[in-house]
Amino acid sequence: MKIPGIIKSIYPGAVWNFKNEKNKIFLTFDDGPDPEVTPKVLQILNKYNAKATFFCVGENVKKYPEVLTQILKHGHKVGNHTFNHLKGWQTNTNYYIKNVELAANYIKSNLFRPPYGRIKRSQYKILKKKYKIIFWDVLSFDYSKRISKENCARKVIKNTKSGSIIVFHDAIKMKEKVLYALPLILEYFCNKGYIFNCIDDIPDETN
Repeated sequence: MKIPGIIKSIYPGAVWNFKNEKNKIFLTFDDGPDPEVTPKVLQILNKYNAKATFFCVGENVKKYPEVLTQILKHGHKVGNHTFNHLKGWQTNTNYYIKNVELAANYIKSNLFRPPYGRIKRSQYKILKKKYKIIFWDVLSFDYSKRISKENCARKVIKNTKSGSIIVFHDAIKMKEKVLYALPLILEYFCNKGYIFNCIDDIPDETN
C-alpha cells in the first residue's frame, strides 16, 4: 500500500516506514490493551521471537494496568494513542492535546499514533515537538467487515517489505482476524529470514 506523497506532506517528519532496514519489519497494535486479546497476541509473538510496538489507549491502560505490564515484560514497546481514542479532526485542538497528556500519565513513551491516522495540522504541529509521530505503510484492515480473515493475512503478506510498519488491533472486535492472520504472517516472513523489531529499536531514518 503506497501512501500518496501529498498525504505525507501534510505531516512533515512523521514516520511511515523505515529505509535501510533490510529484512526488518515493524509490527504495531492499536487500541489495547485488552485482557482477552493482548495476552494471546503476546503468546504468538513470543513463539516467533518477534517484538512489536503497542499504541495503547489511556483509559484501557487505566482499566488493565497488568496487561500493560505484560507487554513491557515481554520486551515490547508502547506508544500513546490518546486517552479516549479521539477523532482528532472532530476534536478541539486544546482538548485533544490535553487528552494525549492525560494518556501520558499512564503510558510512558515518546511515540504517538493518532487514532484513525488522522489529526488536524494544528494538533500535529504541537505533538511533534514532544513525540515521534508514527503512521504506517501496511494496514491490515482487520477492522473491516468486507475483508475475511484469510484476505487480511494475504493482503498484509502481499504489501509488506523491508522496513514496513504494519497495523493490527489488539481489540476484542478484531480478535478473530488478528489471531488468525498474525501467526501466518510471522511464519511466512520468519521463514524468509525477516526479523520483527520494536520501533524504538531502529535508527531515525524514515521514508
